[in-house]
Amino acid sequence: MKLPQPLTLRPFRPADDAPVLRSWVPGPLDLMTWAGPHFTWPLDDAQLAAYAAEPGRRTWTAVSPDGTPLGHVSLADGRLGRVLIAPGARGRGLGRRLVSLAVSLGFDELALTEIGLGVWTHNTAALRIYEKLGFRTTETLEAVETVDGVPWSVHRMRLTASDRRQ
Repeated sequence: MKLPQPLTLRPFRPADDAPVLRSWVPGPLDLMTWAGPHFTWPLDDAQLAAYAAEPGRRTWTAVSPDGTPLGHVSLADGRLGRVLIAPGARGRGLGRRLVSLAVSLGFDELALTEIGLGVWTHNTAALRIYEKLGFRTTETLEAVETVDGVPWSVHRMRLTASDRRQ
C-alpha cells in the first residue's frame, strides 16, 4: 500500500481557499454529498466565508509540503464535518490522514472528550475511513433527505478520546 503524502492542516482562509474548494464541488449532488443541506447551489465564496465565520467552528485546509491545497475539514461543537479531498488527490489515503489530523486537533488541542459526525449511509469510502479510525455508529436516521427522488439516510457516529486509534 502506498503511504499517503504528508499533510498539514492550516486555518481555512476564505479569500484564498474558497475558490479552490468550490472547484472541488462541481455540482449540486456533490454539494449535498459534501455538506448536506447547509449550503445552496451554486456554492459561492460568500457562503463559504459565512460558514468559516460561524461561532464555534474551526475550519482547516489540508496542504501538501509545498502548500498545495489537497483537502478541507471542520470541527464545530464537537462535530467533525465538511471532510473533502481534492478530486485529483483521491485514492491515496489522504482522507484517512486528514480525518486523523482533525481528530488529533479535537482531542489534543481542543480537549474534546468525544467527536461526533454524520455520514450518508451510501458513502462507503468515508464510512471505511471513520470505522478504521475507531468511530462507531450510534444511530441511523432513515430518509433524512430526498435527492433526485432517492431517499438518503445518515449514520451518526462517534469516537471517544479513550477509543481513538491512529
